Amino acid sequence: MTQRIARTAQSASSRQTRRQFLQTTAAAGALSFAAPALLRGRELNEKLNIAIIGSGGRGGANLKQVASENIVALCDVSEENLNKAAQNYPDAKRFTDFRKLFDQPSLFDAVVVSTCEHTHAFATLPALQLAKHVYCEKPLTHGIWEARVIRQAAAKAKVATQMGTQMHASENYRRVVELIQSGAIGPVREAHVWVSRAWGRQPSEEAARANNDILVAQELPTDSSPPPSGLHWELWLGPAPYRPFNAVYVPGPKWYRWWDFGSGTMSDLGSHWNDLPFWALSLKAPLSIEASGPPPHKYLAPASMQATYEYGARRSPRGEELPPVRMTWHQGTNKPEVWTKGGIPKWTNGVLFVGDKGMVLADYEKHVLLPEKDFAGFKPPAPWIAKSLGHHAEWIHACKTGEPTLSNFEYAGWLTEANHLGNVAYRIGKKIEWDAENLRAKNAPEAEAIIRREYRDGWKLA
Repeated sequence: MTQRIARTAQSASSRQTRRQFLQTTAAAGALSFAAPALLRGRELNEKLNIAIIGSGGRGGANLKQVASENIVALCDVSEENLNKAAQNYPDAKRFTDFRKLFDQPSLFDAVVVSTCEHTHAFATLPALQLAKHVYCEKPLTHGIWEARVIRQAAAKAKVATQMGTQMHASENYRRVVELIQSGAIGPVREAHVWVSRAWGRQPSEEAARANNDILVAQELPTDSSPPPSGLHWELWLGPAPYRPFNAVYVPGPKWYRWWDFGSGTMSDLGSHWNDLPFWALSLKAPLSIEASGPPPHKYLAPASMQATYEYGARRSPRGEELPPVRMTWHQGTNKPEVWTKGGIPKWTNGVLFVGDKGMVLADYEKHVLLPEKDFAGFKPPAPWIAKSLGHHAEWIHACKTGEPTLSNFEYAGWLTEANHLGNVAYRIGKKIEWDAENLRAKNAPEAEAIIRREYRDGWKLA
């Protein structure tokens, strides 16, 4: 079937200045804006002094994106990663423990946090408390209570913040948001998100191979081996429960399948894919969450699962009344019924908005209005969301000017809470009635231990 794909393009006749756009959306409540406490009065071409926390893997990629600034400090629990990064920044101070970095606050203006998920909040909160600008990888935190702590600390710090959701800066996402918020398909009462990645607890070696995954242990391994040379294992564990080193955790992203260190695919890819309906539909705290999948495992996240969120009526940033909406996350082998029955193109990953007058199907790079015959000759609304400077560049610009980023910790904090709620509902095997104000599952006190985890001795988030 030939599809009329609506590729992203911005009309020159409808451009706004970036400042006009940001002022408009901030006034509408879409952004949490505050002038930064640092760099006030500096020239725009003066460079930031940036500390890099986590310099290997994703951290190395983030480092390249901010390399236009002064890299004054490098921190990594792996001396191999640290020394590799230092080859390009020989004058930067080196740390293996980020807590010691924060003992020298005059050294830096901003930090980029790219550690493993279970230490995100511990590297981010001290920076905010010191009024330093922060870029943090997704998901923002390892759990719900941590997300609330970070969001509130960011509001108090009044600095530039950004979560690593690069697709939030894409032209395609902006055009989809405009379609939905302009009413192109009418009020939206249903949305679906699906991702094909099936990393997690696999039922068999065959299933693991089919999903190009690493078959991880079904229980905590009891054997151990010396950690790789230069890896500070105690620091890598951080606030997580102690266990001997084992190669089922590191190197590589294997750690993210383990509940003690990560949150599986839901909170990882959910940061990117759930971001689009969260933005377009002006979502925040759900009323209830219900999940399903294989029986939950004590230690490991699932390869496949799904979670359904019920959101109440609310207002858009433009002031319109929005109806209640149901949003469902489908992971791994799970797909929406309309997908399995051929009612929409079978894109490998996607986001579907179901409105009273039609549907919008989107992925990272493209989108289409459905049924196509009903939208023949359709003209999209004039763009009103300004072109991004680039995800990392947007954050650097915000540090120097006070203009807000679009994936700031106010927005990203709520998105992170919602994503983690899907995992909480899955792990306790019960539909959750959510009290967002008090961070409490009203009908499930057993969820408390997941909402706010305990930390290993010597680690405290305060």
